[in-house]
Parts: sequence; C-alpha cells; structure tokens
Amino acid sequence: MLTTNPFDDDKLREECGIFGIWGADNAASFVALGLHALQHRGQEAAGIVSFDGHNYHAHRAMGHVAGNFDRDDIMRKLSGKVGIGHVRYSTTGETAMRNVQPLFAELSEGGFAVAHNGNLSNAMTLRAALNRRGSIFQSTSDTEVIIHLVATSSYSTTLDRLTDALGQVEGAYSLLCLTPDGLVACRDPLGIRPLVMGKLGEATIFASESVALDVIGATYLRDIEPGEMVIVNEAGIRSFRPFAPAKPRPCIFEHVYFSRPDSIVDGTSVYEVRKNIGAELAREAPIEADYVVPVPDSGVPAAIGFSQESGIPFELGIIRSHYVGRTFIQPTQEVRHLGVKLKHNANSALIQGKRIVLIDDSIVRGTTSVKIVQMMRDAGAKEVHMRIASPPTRHSCFYGVNTPERSKLIASQMSVEKMARYINADSLAFISIDGLYRALGDKRDGANPQRCDACFTGEYPTTLTDCDADGKPRPLSLVASR
Repeated sequence: MLTTNPFDDDKLREECGIFGIWGADNAASFVALGLHALQHRGQEAAGIVSFDGHNYHAHRAMGHVAGNFDRDDIMRKLSGKVGIGHVRYSTTGETAMRNVQPLFAELSEGGFAVAHNGNLSNAMTLRAALNRRGSIFQSTSDTEVIIHLVATSSYSTTLDRLTDALGQVEGAYSLLCLTPDGLVACRDPLGIRPLVMGKLGEATIFASESVALDVIGATYLRDIEPGEMVIVNEAGIRSFRPFAPAKPRPCIFEHVYFSRPDSIVDGTSVYEVRKNIGAELAREAPIEADYVVPVPDSGVPAAIGFSQESGIPFELGIIRSHYVGRTFIQPTQEVRHLGVKLKHNANSALIQGKRIVLIDDSIVRGTTSVKIVQMMRDAGAKEVHMRIASPPTRHSCFYGVNTPERSKLIASQMSVEKMARYINADSLAFISIDGLYRALGDKRDGANPQRCDACFTGEYPTTLTDCDADGKPRPLSLVASR
C-alpha cells in the first residue's frame, strides 16, 4: 500500500494513548469517546476492556476507533461501570492482533487487564528470565512482561503484586490496570509519559492527555505524579507512592509534537508552548522572507509564534485535504507522485516569486523535507528557508516512541549545513536545546536535565539494559502473525 501523506511518513511516531473510567453507566461508551480524542497517539489498533462487577468484556481491533467502536453490537457487549482503553502505535513488537491492548489475563486472584503507554528498556532481559522460569508469552509486546511479573509475584494482594512487578522494570510507563480490587493508574518514577486524572459527576477518569477529558465534558483534577499509584474502587480513591523518590524527567517531545495543541501537559498549554518555540526560533535564527508558511498541521502553532515575533506575515502556503485516506492502491511511480498532491498541495498563487520560510516541528530522515522544499520550488518560490521547532534529532528513543535507528536519523549523519544542501533549502536552522527549554519557561540544568531530551542530547534518564554497545535493541524471535 502506498501512503498518500508524504509528511506523515517521516515523523517520530506517536507512542500510545490510554483512557479509563470508574463509576459511569455505559463506561465503554465514554472510553470510546476518550480514545477518539487520543487517536493521534496511535492509529494502528484500538481496544477496550470493561468490567460489570462479575465478568470482563473485551473487544480489540486493528485500525481506528471509528469503524470499530461506533457499532451498537460491539458497544452493547462492553457492559459495566468501569472500563479501560488503548490506541496503539507499535513501539515494541510487530503489528498484529496479539499485541493489541488492553492485554488481559486470568490470574489466580481474578482477571487482570492492562493498558500501557511507554516502553520498558529492560523488557527483553526480564522476558528471558521469565521464560527460564516457565512463563509462556502470547505476544511480542513489552507490556506482557508486566502481566507475567504480576502473576509470578509472591505477594498476596493485586496491588502489592503490581508494585512488586513495577519495581523490577526500567523505562517509561503510564499504566491503567483493571483488577477485581479496582481501577489502578500509575506512572513511572521519572514521569516520562503523561497521565492525567479527571471527574465526570461521580465517575473518576484517567487519560494520557487532558483533551480526552474535554471531549466527554469531564473536569481536569490533576496530573498523576511521577511514581504515584492511584486505585479507585467502591471505597473511594487512594493514592500510594511505593517507589523511591526520583527527579522527574517528563518527555519534552510531548510539547514539540506528540500531544494535541489543545491539551495541558505538566500544567502548561501545549499550544502556547509551541507558539513560544516559534518565537524563540525567530529570535535565534532570523531570516528575511515574504511569508511564514507552516508545514501542516503540526507546524502551525510554531509558525504563528515565528510570524508574530519576526513580523513576517503568516500564510497557508501548503493546503491540506482532510478527505483523503491514508493509503492509495496503485503503487506505480507516476501515481505515487500524484498521490502526494492528493493530500498536500502548494498554494502556487501565493508562493510564486516569494521568499518563503517553512516551519516544521522536526526532521527525522529528511525525506519529507526534501519533498516540501521541492514542492515550494515547483510552485515558483524565489527562496525557500526552513526553520525547525526542535533541536536536531540525533538519537533514538527507547521510551515509547518509534524512532528509526540512529544510522537513519539524518541529523546524526550530517551537519546542519550538509542537511540544508541535502533538502535543497537556501538555509536551515533548528531551535537550540536551551531555546527549547526557554520556550517552556525554564532554564536547562546541564548536569541534571529537568526533562527527557535524550532524542536531542543522548542523555538517557535510565539504563538501556536491552541495548548493545551501539544502542540497538536486541532482536526478538517472531512468528509471523496475520
């Protein structure tokens, strides 16, 4: 299949999104709506598990939330006042039904369902040890490691067994676990992946982003704190902090690209931060141009900030069609070229004869930037300059983002000057890492960074147990799954 969106092919892929609710009639319907709001975090698959007080009900499917969870026959089966859901983009494990979450297992104390946003950096090592002890894995997802650690724990209560399991893992996790004891939400001690808490009447809600609360009319209460575990059941809401305190390192790329601009992350408006990034970029890398043009859609807020700070008019020089599917059937070179223009096309009447400064959120492989710059030149642009609202992405992510190997990251192989020549831009500049922190209203502590910025700096906040000396993860034996 041929993707018609040339700009989606060369992005760091969203991690995953999770949503859970306790204490609402037709809980699964609210979960489905919440997952709709989080669809940008994962488009490969979606799943919901509900609990009616006696039985668990599950439906998992490849594809988007719409088309799977807008069917009455499916939603009627997902009965109960509590439910959790997940939208997935694979970061660990192949794309297959066996990896679609929430994962469910029948443990000695009852059912256990888990939805996971993040990635465990020692999952392969733990998996090998569990295999030697007799555990039989059904998926290739790192999330299943958590289930086996819970199942084999010697503690008596589900909460203690989950705490014991999480004490053995490294890396990033925001989890929602559905158990006979209640709905459990927890976040890793570094708080790498986001998780928020809200209320809708008497119901308690957890979600990856605050926008999912907005969509169902819920009220935002607070973030789940790094290292915190919250359990909701008939007795109420209880909070625990079972892990040793650590200095939080939330993912900085949530502000650059992953989160929706109408979300609040770490108490800060994503939209305002992205505008600040654009303004900071205009101060750091000024340029004379006729128009500021965003690369749709993720470059828009930063382009607005760049325009306001520089005084250069903001214009839509690239028009995006919202009515084209993700794939196109005919894989010929001629149709491939036409397919690109089906989704994005240059506004030639505006561009011709003008000096353009393009604003994008990142450059990964560089293939997208080549297409964008050429699109502007084909439309008659006099000059094409490019400004990027993040520092150069030189390192892979191991915490829930599907990043190419470092050898495929163009910024790890070329200087900025060489990259500019490669994409055929008249100039190219990235915001500095210090500028990015300033846009967040902070000053980077070089000795102890306040956020996980390893994709830019290589300063990973945890041990990469499963990786070799070159930073490549150890492979897992796979059986093809259709």
